[in-house]
Formats: sequence, structure tokens, C-alpha cells
Amino acid sequence: MKLGILGGGIGARVNINLDAIRHAESLGYDSVWTAEAWGGDAVTPAAWILAQTTKIKVGTAIMQMPARTPAMAAMTAMSLAELSGGRFIVGLGASGPQVIEGWHGVPYGKPVTRLKEYVQIMKKIFERQEKASFDGEIYQLPYTGAGATGLGKPLKSILHCEEDIPIFAANITPRGVAAAAEVCDGFFPIWMDPSKYSVFQDPIEKGFAKAGDKNLTQFEVSPFVTVIMGDDVEQCMVPIRANMALYIGGMGARDKNFYNNYAKALGFEDAAVKIQDLFLAGKKDEAAAAVPAELIDACHLVGPAERIKERLAPWKAAGSKGHVGAMLLGSQQPEALELVASEML
Repeated sequence: MKLGILGGGIGARVNINLDAIRHAESLGYDSVWTAEAWGGDAVTPAAWILAQTTKIKVGTAIMQMPARTPAMAAMTAMSLAELSGGRFIVGLGASGPQVIEGWHGVPYGKPVTRLKEYVQIMKKIFERQEKASFDGEIYQLPYTGAGATGLGKPLKSILHCEEDIPIFAANITPRGVAAAAEVCDGFFPIWMDPSKYSVFQDPIEKGFAKAGDKNLTQFEVSPFVTVIMGDDVEQCMVPIRANMALYIGGMGARDKNFYNNYAKALGFEDAAVKIQDLFLAGKKDEAAAAVPAELIDACHLVGPAERIKERLAPWKAAGSKGHVGAMLLGSQQPEALELVASEML
């Protein structure tokens, strides 16, 4: 199984821990992942990290698709892949309507349709088999809609990119996972119970069927896994509780929260309802306290070293079955990175 780390994003301040990234690189970690919301972007830190490392790959988790055209995303990917000797991974996501319409000022649209069209266009540009043209529901190359001059023409990338560029997508809805399985090289669920690949199995197989001759050897499931090492298990769970409560309780409207639905699919329906009720009532601390320890343990790794070693057993089993291709660790503790590497690599 491959290992990666999160934490290459820019928050309220620029604070990219290059020491942790280089340490992970020396331990044999395969990748590090950047992020963007409505502050720092994902691409700039990716370029920064690539320039200051030699082996580790850098992916974007995620580049917000509505914020840039497919051609711009392809240009960025090809540039970074060529400059880094093939170490760049494209990670795409739809983000959410609050960010896309509120921050970027463009329609959120249909995220599944957008992903499929976006990736098809990017791959056409990468391949350079012909001039890039596309007639989709969201994207048209050349553009002929409102305000068009009529002067647009199909073009072929000037840059001959010789590097393979994997494309991943952030999805957890059944339709989104199916779309990723159809057109992408992998996807990263925000959390995953490694013993419950069944939650994703049907949509992944539907996507494979649409793609044709495709299977798990060509598609990598790479969940985010928070790792916090410490003697007090409950104390280690505190930041995870707050984060999971935010997503399960507050990401989206009451009747349209993909993360809430996902928690229910993992077997925590009553807890998901309670967390959302508390969070939307403004009781965020109580919502965090309502996140079951069993859910945290199923998806993350917390506590003393020996406990974490024991909790890695289902991850090893999932890796041996091909159900998990990589664990993307949310940790910068040197001892935690070392422990997981010693057990998994």
C-alpha cells in the first residue's frame, strides 16, 4: 500500500511544514497533498513543494473545477509534470455551492456532469492525438454560446507533455464515485472505514462497466486518514470530533449534506441525525461530543503506538484486497509518520 501525507495547503498563514514533507519523503512516502478553499490556492504550494523535494509526488486535494477551465487545469498539470519529472498528480473536486457561487461567482451546476466533461477534455489535451474539441452540456470547445465572437477554433497543446499525469477526484456520493471510477485514475473519500469497501463497491463497479475494461488495478482508492499519537485516546480524538462534526453536521443544508448521508451509510444513522441537529442549532461542542468513538476508530488512527499498530490491521487487510490503494495521512508528527511507515511500507 502507498502512503501519502496531507498538509501542503495554505491556511490563515503560509505554514507549509517542509521538514515533515522531507521526512516523509525519506521514509518512502509516495505523495503529499495540497488544498484550497477560499484563501491560498492548491497549485502554488504544489509547485513550491515540488521545487524543494526530489522524489515525493505532489497532488492537489483539491483543485476546484469551477474556478478554472479544463484547459487551464491541463496546462497547469502539464507544466508541473514536465518541470518535476512526472511527480505531479491532478486532484479535482466540485467544492460546494457556497464557495463556488459565493466566492468564485460562477454557477455550481452539475458536479457529476462537470467532472466527466472536465476529465475528458483534460485527457484529450494531454494526449495531443488531435485538436481539442468538445461539445458537452457544460463545456464547449470552441465556445459558441452567448457572447461568442465566432472566431474560436480547436487547438492542440503547444507543450508536448511526455509524463503520465494521474487524475483523481474527491467524491463520496454514489453518482460521484461512479463518475470517478469511469473517467479518473482514483478518488479520495474524506474518510473511509477500510472494512466497508462495500459502501463504494456498487458505484465503482458501475463506473468500471461504463469505462469498459477497467478494474481496481487501474483505479486507486485513497482515503484521508487522520493519525494522532498520544497516551490519552480521548484527548487525541478531540480535534477529529470537531472536524467530523463540522462535516456531518454543517456542510450543506439539512436535506442536502453528502457527509451526513455518508456517515449514515457507514452505519451511524442515529448519530448522524443527532450531530446535525446539534450543529445546526448552534451547539457545536455538543455536536462534536456526539461523534461516536467507534466512528473515529473506524476511519482514523489515534492513541499510543501499540494501539495504532493494532488499528492498522483492517487497513492492511483492505490493502491486500485492493480495496485501498493509498492512505493519505493527516499527520505531521514524526513519530506517527515513522510508525505507520514501519508497519505499512
